[in-house]
Amino acid sequence: MRTGRTAAVTLLAGVLGLSVLGAPEAHAADTGITVSNIVVNDGKPIVVGTSKVVEPPLSFDITLPSGYSTADPFRYDAFPFLYRGDLRTAADTGDNYIGPGGYTCYEQSAKRAHCEGDLYIDPDPTKDHVDSNADATTWKVAVSLRLFKAGGGLKTAERETRSLTVALRRSAKLTAADAAPEPVTKGRAITVAGKLTRANWSTKKYDGYGGRTVSLQFRAAGTDTFKTVKKVTSGSTGALRTTVTASVDGSFRWVYNGNTTTGTAAGAADAVDVR
Repeated sequence: MRTGRTAAVTLLAGVLGLSVLGAPEAHAADTGITVSNIVVNDGKPIVVGTSKVVEPPLSFDITLPSGYSTADPFRYDAFPFLYRGDLRTAADTGDNYIGPGGYTCYEQSAKRAHCEGDLYIDPDPTKDHVDSNADATTWKVAVSLRLFKAGGGLKTAERETRSLTVALRRSAKLTAADAAPEPVTKGRAITVAGKLTRANWSTKKYDGYGGRTVSLQFRAAGTDTFKTVKKVTSGSTGALRTTVTASVDGSFRWVYNGNTTTGTAAGAADAVDVR
């Protein structure tokens, strides 16, 4: 558990796009705030489905300029966000923009704070977070920086793009493996079926994902490790079907390793009794 004074309170996810970023900004003046050590989702791609809110972890450090202190969190505001396309358009309109759901900053010194929280991605069709399959791409990272006057009111603000990028990917699903016949005689053929689908962010449904290489894996009874025994290409509707030779008792499952637009997936296993 971290200790230290909380230097910023949790933000409301639904209002970040306009209330935090929408105020007029004095771009000519440098705020003097430094945001560093940004880590989004532990450096891994973010996978989003069709309905469930996704909240990837976010952490970063803030260093304040002269005249400002972490003991007074209401005089500064700084946080990273994701965008694609034009930075100003994304930040001003909230379209092609993904911001924090909330974060808390912990005072490290009078000028420095470490912040932890999460991003907020809602695939609901009423939101603009992921409303097109084109959103399954590489997003850029930028930071929003604002300083406020001692008596209130905005002093200066800016946005800075960073070289850091984050991949957003569509969620994939695999049905449980269906192996037949059960039981089966040793040396006879076993047929294993399944289906691969992936999230369609435009329709908010899962569609069959054809033309993909999917691994059929087997784990012998009494062991802990699945091993790939065959690779199968999914049909136009995402259907999977292949045959293998029965040898020992064990379980079959399907595994998809994903690609640049789609996450990984593993289906539930089906046990087979070989006699």
